[in-house]
Formats: sequence, C-alpha cells, structure tokens
Amino acid sequence: MNRIEPISGRYVTVDIQGEAHRIFFEEAGQGVPLICLHTAGADSRQWRHMLNDSDVTSKFRVLAFDLPYHGRSNPPDQWWLRKFQLTSQLYADMIRAFWKGLGLERPVIMGCSMGGAIVLKMAVDYQRELRGIVGLESAAFAPGRYNDFLHHPAVHGGELCASYTMGLCAPTTPETNRRENWWYYSQSGPGVYAGDVHFYSFDWDGREAIKIIDTSLCKVSLLTGEYDYSATPAMSEAVAAAIKGSRYSLMKGMGHFPMIEDWPGLKRYLMPELEYMLR
Repeated sequence: MNRIEPISGRYVTVDIQGEAHRIFFEEAGQGVPLICLHTAGADSRQWRHMLNDSDVTSKFRVLAFDLPYHGRSNPPDQWWLRKFQLTSQLYADMIRAFWKGLGLERPVIMGCSMGGAIVLKMAVDYQRELRGIVGLESAAFAPGRYNDFLHHPAVHGGELCASYTMGLCAPTTPETNRRENWWYYSQSGPGVYAGDVHFYSFDWDGREAIKIIDTSLCKVSLLTGEYDYSATPAMSEAVAAAIKGSRYSLMKGMGHFPMIEDWPGLKRYLMPELEYMLR
C-alpha cells in the first residue's frame, strides 16, 4: 500500500560550544513542542511510530533530532583529529542549542536510556525554561555499560554494539521490532556508541543534583520497563524518590527501548503523562 507519512525532515545549523553543527531533525504535528532524544549510538528513527501517531501530533509538535556524529547529523569540523567522548555538559549544550536554534518556547523534553538520564540534568539546569521532562528508562547513576570491545580494531563495532544492545529488549518484543533497533545500531559510526557510553557510565552522576528539581516549575514523569537491566526499575524508583512531586510508572512487559519495541504498549503508559504535561 502506498502511503506518504506526515513526517518532514530538515537540517538546522546551530552553535554548540563555539562550533557550528549541522543537525538533522524530523518533525510532525503542531502544538506544544516535544523534543525526543534517541538512545546511545542510535538516531531519531527510533521515534517513527510516535511521529506517525495523530493522538500525539494533534496536541504536540514532535521533534526528534540526531545528535552530532549520529544518524544524519554531521560531526563538527575536523572531527577526525579528536576522539568523540560525550559529557554531561556537552550533551546538555547540544540539546539546548537545538531548541534555541528553532526558537522553541518551554518545550517538553523526552529521552530514553542516556536520553532519559540527560533530561534529568536539563530539568536541574533549565527548569524555568521547560514545561516538563519525560524520562524513559531514567537513571541518575548507571555505571557498567562500557567495555573495551565497543571500539576495538579486532571487532566489528557495528555488529557488536547492535547485538550488545539487542539483549536489552524485553523477551516479549516481536522479532521484527528487535531487529529494526539492531539495524539502527549497526549503522553507528566507529566509536560513537563507546563515546556515548562514556557519558552514561563514567561522566553522569545526578543523584544529588536532581533533588533540587521543582516540579511546580518543571513537571517530571518517569516510565521504565520491567525487563530493563541497564536502567533498572529500582534505579528509576530512586530517581522518583529524590524528586518531590514526580510521577513514576513501571511498564509491564517492556524492555529498554519501548518506543521501538512496542509503541502501542508504551502509548498506554505515555499518553496520561503527555496529558499531564499539557495541564
């Protein structure tokens, strides 16, 4: 069946820490800006189901962008002269540059995995500029994902990273969905997943900082899959306990990549939180 999807793709050039970056983003819908952050080593294609869902896009302008080095976004100039290592501050600066570059007013930011971690920092640092955050698989501290084979001359990095992350899907996830996410991961640039995990496992520790988030200024919703062993339910529960007024739900039957593993399943949990963001 022939069908043209209601998603448009564009590029915007923004300044990130004094360097010009050409950023690719997809968008659909109208209303409150909703910025969606992909997982480590992947890209915005993970959000395709939500971008195509009119129940969401009738109320939100959904924007999903590829971080520099990821997907269809370019690395910065002379990227080959440096090693890519994502840090908390660089990551936060990338996100803020994107929404400022597009002139978005008080967006909601939703991220998964490392995106679910950085949204916590965004709420700490910019809670007066945001309507709220939605953290999928959020953890304030998540060591242990890095290993030396993620970028190694004797190992096919794309297949290793794709298979390494495939194990984070729920056992009930359809094979087609798991393989789709595997495919996205297999296309990551050399060392990009390892550079992302540097942020996730070494640089990021928000356990104390998140206690200052004021949910009367910036709403906080947290959703975590019961099968996630990277950002475990216990980790997300600890985040919820540290942020007074936050909302947390355990998603039954879900793994680490709910938006691509099982969009209808995620939607049942997500829609009440999106409605909450509109209040």
